[in-house]
Amino acid sequence: MPSAEQPVLRDGDLEVEALDDPEDGVRAFACRWQGGQVGRVELLEDDSGGAEVLWTVLPEPAGQGLASRALRLVASHAFDALGLQRLEAHLDADDDRAIHSALRAGLRREGRLRSQPSVLGGRRDEVVLGRLRDDPSPESHEGFIGMLDSTLPTKRTIAQGLLRNPGGEVLLCELTYKQEWDLPGGVVDPGESPARCLTREVSEELGLEVQPTELLAVNWLVPWRGWSDAMLHVFDLGVVGSDVVDRATLQRREIRALHWCGEEDLAAHVAPYNQRLIAYLSTHVCGTAYLEDGLPAL
Repeated sequence: MPSAEQPVLRDGDLEVEALDDPEDGVRAFACRWQGGQVGRVELLEDDSGGAEVLWTVLPEPAGQGLASRALRLVASHAFDALGLQRLEAHLDADDDRAIHSALRAGLRREGRLRSQPSVLGGRRDEVVLGRLRDDPSPESHEGFIGMLDSTLPTKRTIAQGLLRNPGGEVLLCELTYKQEWDLPGGVVDPGESPARCLTREVSEELGLEVQPTELLAVNWLVPWRGWSDAMLHVFDLGVVGSDVVDRATLQRREIRALHWCGEEDLAAHVAPYNQRLIAYLSTHVCGTAYLEDGLPAL
């Protein structure tokens, strides 16, 4: 029978037994289900209060979730009994089963390490997942949302504004970091609404106070010079006097100059998708348009 230093952790018909005292910072746990050993979990402790977790579980009947259940038991023991502060796993980016088990055990996806050496030879991309001692339990609503947030696609969101003068020209920003001129605006921060982003960006970069009045278009962007999979929200900023350029205070590290541009001049200064977008909006008069790469998609 295991001693007090070798506890048996239980979740229904699953038992996880701590094996011998750790050697060289490695703690091992045997996983038993229905009387037979089905796997093993190891903790490779470091000197900072953390550990890398590794595991192997034999093929199991569908719906049993033995790997994730075993990992939950070991994680609780690691935090509550061993006093560890962090667990992390480095998994093959193509091993969907292992990644799913780690997520269900409360580890959150934290990043991707490219071209890491594999113990089997060659190289592979690895997904890094981690769980902190203070993270909510994976059984809780907060823990589930935290896990979900770490795995959902990260689609870039951009907010820009269409500001016109009485002659119908559009205000464009000449940028310091790319050749193409662009509409005022920028990338939406986490937890920020697109409309709020637009007012903030225009205030920070142009020194102007604007108020979006209408969402003119949502434009999905195909990959373009570093951007991949982005949604662009274009708001109406109304009509202002041409002298607004003279009143602007530019953030010089990003904005070189402001220009009023007519439709006939767009091709020479803006990216092709923006030329299509602005040209389309010049004649669109009914509701919010849904565009893909600057063109109607529905």
